Amino acid sequence: MRWTLPNILSILRLVAAPFFPAIYVLWEGALAGGIALAVFVGASATDWVDGYVARRWNQTSRFGAMVDPIADKAMVLIALLVVVAQFGLAPVMTLAAGVIVFREVFVSGLREFLGAQAGQLKVTKLAKWKTTVQMVAISVLIGHGLVAQPAVELLGTALLVLAAALTLVTGADYFAKAWPYLREEGQP
Repeated sequence: MRWTLPNILSILRLVAAPFFPAIYVLWEGALAGGIALAVFVGASATDWVDGYVARRWNQTSRFGAMVDPIADKAMVLIALLVVVAQFGLAPVMTLAAGVIVFREVFVSGLREFLGAQAGQLKVTKLAKWKTTVQMVAISVLIGHGLVAQPAVELLGTALLVLAAALTLVTGADYFAKAWPYLREEGQP
């Protein structure tokens, strides 16, 4: 592994993910919400920055290609867990979060299974939009604790449902691309 800025940012995001729930254990109320929102928005921003810098400064690496999506998924999935818990397992949020978790695990499993052919599952523009909508939805729902307005909760829930819908579409796309490699013959 090379110690490039993109790799460092991805590692910091990966390390921050399991500590995200601890924010709510260490602090309470608006303070916890403010810190959590800052951490999540910061992590979301580094997701964009590390990719941009890696491409712009020609600092792409196999390590970065591996750790970046893991860090993204870890932060999003752990934050989803916290948000769903905060809203008392609200049915719509819980269902949307379940769809997102399933797709992320499923696509990761497909990539693992495909091994050398995993390049067939390149990230699409729609998948990038899916990630953006997920991050905005989670940010809005975390921010709800700071303003406690029903409209903010409704907006965050609507965005999370949209993210789940995009998650289903991109998951189906990845499955369709992987299908030829999943057949018994293993050949496309």
